[in-house]
Amino acid sequence: MGFGDLVQQAIHAGTGVPRLWTAATRAGLSASQAGEVLLISQAALKSAATHGRGVPGRTNALRHFMWQAVLTARFGREAATSIAAAQEVSSPNLKDSRVDAHNNAVGQDYGEAHASALASGSASDAVASLAPVALEKWESDELIWVKPH
Repeated sequence: MGFGDLVQQAIHAGTGVPRLWTAATRAGLSASQAGEVLLISQAALKSAATHGRGVPGRTNALRHFMWQAVLTARFGREAATSIAAAQEVSSPNLKDSRVDAHNNAVGQDYGEAHASALASGSASDAVASLAPVALEKWESDELIWVKPH
């Protein structure tokens, strides 16, 4: 990976919060709902880091699944899809973006099917409840990585 690639990755990572906020409000969410999108994103990052470490690709797969499941349950699939698409804008890695789209869709399906359970309580509690589900989906190869696991 060259210096230009590293700079592109840093810019993409550094603009994540404003990109998510803007995507949430463009999807029709209120300011407080956009704030909740950020809390859900933070909770998914934290939970995935805790439960996914040690296996290449697992943290990213868990994060996308949990993030999109809770966003879908709380704000609907259309808003979740829009926010996910905004997150991938200017992504320096197209293969990773395709994998993310797959894992997002698995999360969205789960969020729709379990909306009542995921729509109540705090964002961190909703995300935490998904860690065992995400790990099961990883082990069954429903969640994927760029390389097979």
